[in-house]
Amino acid sequence: MIEKLTTRAIALLKQLIETQSFSSEEGPTAAHIEQWFVQQDIPFKRTNHNVWATNKYFDDSKPTLLLNSHHDTVKPNNGYTKDPFKAIVEDGKLYGLGSNDAGGCLVSLLATFAYFYSRENLNFNLVIVASAEEESSGDNGLNSMLSVIPKVDVAIVGEPTLMNLAVAEKGLVVFDAVVKGTPSHAAHPNHDNAIYKTIPVLEWFKNYTFDKTSEALGDVKMTVTQINAGKQHNAVPADVKLVVDVRVNDKYSNQDIVDILQKEASCDSIIPRSIKLNSSSIPIDHPLVIAGIEIGRSTYGSPTLSDQAVLSCPSLKLGPGDSTRSHSADEFIYVNEIEEGIKIYIELLEKVL
Repeated sequence: MIEKLTTRAIALLKQLIETQSFSSEEGPTAAHIEQWFVQQDIPFKRTNHNVWATNKYFDDSKPTLLLNSHHDTVKPNNGYTKDPFKAIVEDGKLYGLGSNDAGGCLVSLLATFAYFYSRENLNFNLVIVASAEEESSGDNGLNSMLSVIPKVDVAIVGEPTLMNLAVAEKGLVVFDAVVKGTPSHAAHPNHDNAIYKTIPVLEWFKNYTFDKTSEALGDVKMTVTQINAGKQHNAVPADVKLVVDVRVNDKYSNQDIVDILQKEASCDSIIPRSIKLNSSSIPIDHPLVIAGIEIGRSTYGSPTLSDQAVLSCPSLKLGPGDSTRSHSADEFIYVNEIEEGIKIYIELLEKVL
């Protein structure tokens, strides 16, 4: 049964690769996923471009385990030497946009769900969501599904982790900051030049450290990523605009970071774009983590963001593929990583289900 499910999973991944599915444009890939459910004779539902299903013997009295990964992609970068929309297998590698992030994870979780779908007397209900708009943190992705699907008690989010256990994930807050000065003609003296005033502000952002360090996620990471000022060579601008990217560990809420920076940052204003993408984690003694360790998987804290950020329950990030390949040119996943991923997912869930 596992061999048959694996073959169908790889075939589905090839279809997904060859179907454009940029965030908010995932309709055609959602249709492929729907057809996969039909082939497995599994009832499903679709909400916008999210396709989801529950196990055959769903029992409201039991806790629910969510299996989730996404079928949207970023746009291909200019470094591709292969057709990003062509599923090409060479030397054991399956190339194509979304193959690693996160198509391999998605099809492996779908195969795992199908394996357990008809089993009776599970300890957990299962619900699977093949979600949209993960790459853009859009309004119609997994966050929109939490009021649609049954209440979730714990989740496995499929992202490439080399099938190791990401027991925590950093959150994200993006800030727009402003340094104000006095506009003037460049030919006249100006002791309130906003650009010069920005130099110590940049030093402040570079050198500032947050007090609390996480065992799993390390320090909060703050980086100025954009700067914009001025429109012409002979005029000093009234202000300088900065964009600040803050990766938040599990010792702070995003609101904590907002409060700290609005109190302490040495600029005239600093405003968060959103605070909804919080850090996430799962207790190291959770049965899912214990089961993963027992089958030889290692644990770590992930610096990258996923749909875990919209979940309020404990969640584990786990999937085939390597995060360093995500969003890269000539993206690929090894075929045997998918084969192994399905087996490990099943072995893990056999211990808790």
